[in-house]
Amino acid sequence: MPPVIAGFVGVVTAVNRAAFYFAILLIYLIAPVMLIDVVMRYAFNAPTVWGMELAVLLFGPYFLLAGPHVLHLKGHVAMDLVRQRLSLKADRLVELVNLPIIIAFCGILIWFSAPAAIDSFNYGETSFSAWNPPIWWTKAAVPLSLVLMLLQALAEFLRVLFRAPGTAGQHPEEAAL
Repeated sequence: MPPVIAGFVGVVTAVNRAAFYFAILLIYLIAPVMLIDVVMRYAFNAPTVWGMELAVLLFGPYFLLAGPHVLHLKGHVAMDLVRQRLSLKADRLVELVNLPIIIAFCGILIWFSAPAAIDSFNYGETSFSAWNPPIWWTKAAVPLSLVLMLLQALAEFLRVLFRAPGTAGQHPEEAAL
């Protein structure tokens, strides 16, 4: 792989790994918030107005920001039973077809989600609940995560494209897991 492309692939993967670890940290906020809400509701008969809504608002970015690194780890749903029966060359061809489809799909979703996130920010959109927090940041997580997914799919495409045709495509992180 040419050094410039290897650098791009490495940077994209590192950024998505950082986003993945940030997403993991969000669960350490979601769980206590839900616990507080449940305890307040059932132990004190005084539910919070913010607990469940905050957990829901945090769960979106948690789920979305982890996706690009999971793509790198090949952790998304796949047709493993079919792909196990393919030769290395055929499996490589399947990846070279699938990854541009993912890139195109991400591009289409970015096209439609980015204006909604920008409008939400410009209008200062809130949830209209009793707590009424701003929600633009959760809407911004959608196009952000799609850009990260698009870049990771491009990085994986380049990784497969420059890999020797008869070699397996296991990442070092996968071998360690």
